[in-house]
This record gives sequence, structure tokens and C-alpha cells, in this order.
Amino acid sequence: MPHIVAEHARRATNTSPIMELRGVKQHYAIARPLPFAPKKIVRALDGVDLRVKPGSTLGIIGESGCGKSTLARILSGLEAPSEGEVLFEGVDINSLRGAEKRHMRQNIQLIFQDPYAALDPRMSIEQILSEPFEIHPGLVPESGRRRKVQELMELVGLNPDHLGRYPHNFSGGQQQRIGIARGIALNPKVLICDEAVSALDVSVRAQVVNLLQDLQQELGLSFVFIAHDLQIVRHISDEVATMYLGRIVEHGTFAQVYDHSEHPYTQALLSAAPELRQGNGTKRELIMLQGDPPSPLDPPPGCRFHTRCPIAQARCAQAEPTLDGVGEGHNARCFFPGPIPVRSA
Repeated sequence: MPHIVAEHARRATNTSPIMELRGVKQHYAIARPLPFAPKKIVRALDGVDLRVKPGSTLGIIGESGCGKSTLARILSGLEAPSEGEVLFEGVDINSLRGAEKRHMRQNIQLIFQDPYAALDPRMSIEQILSEPFEIHPGLVPESGRRRKVQELMELVGLNPDHLGRYPHNFSGGQQQRIGIARGIALNPKVLICDEAVSALDVSVRAQVVNLLQDLQQELGLSFVFIAHDLQIVRHISDEVATMYLGRIVEHGTFAQVYDHSEHPYTQALLSAAPELRQGNGTKRELIMLQGDPPSPLDPPPGCRFHTRCPIAQARCAQAEPTLDGVGEGHNARCFFPGPIPVRSA
């Protein structure tokens, strides 16, 4: 464990962001069932500010429906936000056109959750891994593409002699390795991993995460790692952001968020993972939240978490807290940050 902490600290020293989100919102209009019905808007993202540092990993945690996958699509350029800026090396990626936009797409790649669904079953692995070079023909000459594809297979731990096979000939873990090979084919600077290991067996998850860490070291990649597995997020991330109902509610280093979380939602989320202990090794007390998350169609006024928060007060239903500093590099969107008081039986 000490060497992992030292590596996190080394990578966290570079503070200039390679990617940055400023006030990003993504709202979707819902089709009206009747012409006179009121217009409804889904606020998938509602004012997100994030920074991704070069060569480091930003982990994103939160329950289903909080906006994590929408965030991945916005970061990768698959969707343009309703409002706000998505900056890559200081340039808004949604302002780019033509060759500049192709160059941006080369530098930001997305790894999907379901490896089999992400691979064309009618294409051989060689065709799948060669396709990026057809889209970006100036990177690798046609005569050198087969050798490049073989190198990619070796880089992700697969046999290059199997290039003639098809996706169904490989296991789930091997399919995800092929997806990773395709993701790094164009030498990107940022890799967005949207639940990239959640569909895999537990033992295979660890292998794929170790592969990603090795590639990060070798290629100098920056990761945005989105996952439900909180243990893996802790292991791989330098910084962690907690999302709730389209907003970032806590952000800090992995040690700050996991061992000294200040937002009640983060504390409840971590307490639900029995394998996660506190920084001092003690077991976390389970925090039971009441009710279901509100709908992004109609978020509650004030703090969006106040309807489920065990320490909510009248102020929380009337005003919305901002993402304020609670320590050096540690921020929480809460009027009353700090550990939730232990309730005696």
C-alpha cells in the first residue's frame, strides 16, 4: 500500500489541467405526450466544474442516474453540452471544426462498458484495430499498419497471432483488452473509462485495472475513471469526485474523499461498500438513506440531497450550497460538512 500512496502523490503534483469543464450543463427536452402538456426538461448535468491533470486519474463515483455516463459523453466530445465549456489543453473542443476536431478526437478516446457491444462482430480483430488508422490515415502508413496492430495486441497482453479471429472468439476480459487496444491506437492523451470493468468477473477486473495502470505509466495517459466499484476507484484514482443528481457534491484527493469525506452523501455511499474501511482501518458505520433519489425532471429546491440527508436542516431546503473548500484541494457542496454524528442505539 505505501508504494501506491507514493505513486498517487507523485502524479498529483502536476496541477495544470489537460481537460477542464466549466459550468457544464446538459439538459434534455422530453417529448410532450399532448400538445398542451407542459414542457419537461431532464437536467442530466447541471453546472459541473472539473479538472483532469496530465498523467493522473480522476475517479467519478455516484449511484445510477446521477449523470456519470452523460459526463463521459460530454468529455469525449460525443455530445455537446447545453451550456458551458469543455476545454482540452485550454481550447473549447466544441468550437473546433474539420481537421482541428479530428485531431481533438484523436487525443480523447472512450472505453465503453460492454466490450462485446462495442466491437463489430462482423469484423476481425485486425480490421477493428486497423480502423482508427483508416480514419486518421496520416498517423501510420498503410504498409506499417499490420505491424502496429500486432504491437497493440502485445501491449494489452494478447497474442498477435489471433488477429484473424472475431470478437466472439474471445472472453469478456480479452474483448475489453481489445477495446483498450483500439482506444490507445491513436496515442491519445486522455482515456475516458465509462464503467470499463463493471461487466467483467471480479478476478478479471483486477487484471484489466492493472493493465490500465501499466499503460498509464508507459504512455503517460490521463484517465477519467467512472465506476460503481468503489474499491477499484480508490485503488486507481489520484482524485475523486462524487456526483449526485447532475452535480459534483465533493471533490478531493482519493485519501481526502475516502478517508476524510465531508459530504453526507459521500459518507453514505462509502458506508454501503462493506469492503471499504476507514483510513485508520476501522469499519465504517452503515448510513441508511431514506427514500429514492429525486427525479432529474423535478429536482428539489435548495440542496438536492436534503430530502434524503440525515443531518438536513431548514436552511438546506431553502438555499443551494456551493462547492466550497473544506481543506487544501478538498471541496464539498454542503452547509454542514463533516463526519455524520454517530447515533447511539
